[in-house]
Amino acid sequence: MELQKVTSMIMIASERIDKATREIYKLAEKKAETEEYFRIALAKEKFILKDQGMAITLIDDLARGKEDIARLKRDRDLAEDMFKAAIESLRALQAELSGLQSILRFQSDVGG
Repeated sequence: MELQKVTSMIMIASERIDKATREIYKLAEKKAETEEYFRIALAKEKFILKDQGMAITLIDDLARGKEDIARLKRDRDLAEDMFKAAIESLRALQAELSGLQSILRFQSDVGG
């Protein structure tokens, strides 16, 4: 590989890492936000069921089974999985950059 091409690929990988880092921040915000919405709605529903005299042993399952609560949980789980996937993607980009830097060092050492 030419030195100039490797340098160009390093620049592109660095830009992709920068973009991925900003995206991870947004996904972290969404993850926290969806967790908050889910927990608040779940707590309210549990309180309502308790207030209605529902058996304590059934409250958690019934509250989580309510359609809007289940949807909020799905949204929360999806946000968490997207965040984890973005972290893994960033790690792959970092590994790519590291490999390119190793190639560049080798080429520089041998006068490539």
